[in-house]
Amino acid sequence: MQVSKPSDQPLSQVKVVIAGGFGAGKTTLIGTTSEIEPISTDEQLTTAAIGTDKIDGVEGKTTTTVAFDFGRISLDSQNLALYLFGTPGQERYQFMWNDIVEGALGAVVLADTRRLEDCFDSINYFLRRDLPFIVAVNLFEGADRYPLDWVRAALRLEAETPVVGCDARDSRSARLVLITLVKHAHVMAVRARHSPPSASRREHV
Repeated sequence: MQVSKPSDQPLSQVKVVIAGGFGAGKTTLIGTTSEIEPISTDEQLTTAAIGTDKIDGVEGKTTTTVAFDFGRISLDSQNLALYLFGTPGQERYQFMWNDIVEGALGAVVLADTRRLEDCFDSINYFLRRDLPFIVAVNLFEGADRYPLDWVRAALRLEAETPVVGCDARDSRSARLVLITLVKHAHVMAVRARHSPPSASRREHV
């Protein structure tokens, strides 16, 4: 009997959420990694958004996601097909998050060191839902570089939460971020099966 090679096996399909603040690089990461034509709901920023959307530090950004971004990437080494859903970054669109996150394996929170506080909404949301997540610091040109341990401390993350650096424009770098999330979600799932129920992790304020 011929044994199928791992690459011949159908890939398991899972949902992954790409979150983070406005302008953190969510649309870019999905577009960089997707093996299909990504779906984007970006619209031009208008004067109507002044006073509503915080653009400090990302004044050069001219578009904003008003629903979600979507892409797909196969990770043959993990036998997975990841369906990537990017959340809108502005607070006024957070009512969509429950539908986007439903059934997800885990999430990537993209961080911009120029606006690090923008991560807290995403982090607290995933903590409340007990959804595995990692933080990926998007290394923007011209932005200050900080040690990842400093970022972890500033965001008050638990030691078990991975913090990695990345360039969302680079496909290899972005792919490694997704692999890190998959591995972390697997570790957390195994731990949950072998641990008694515990209180939810503390939110950050």
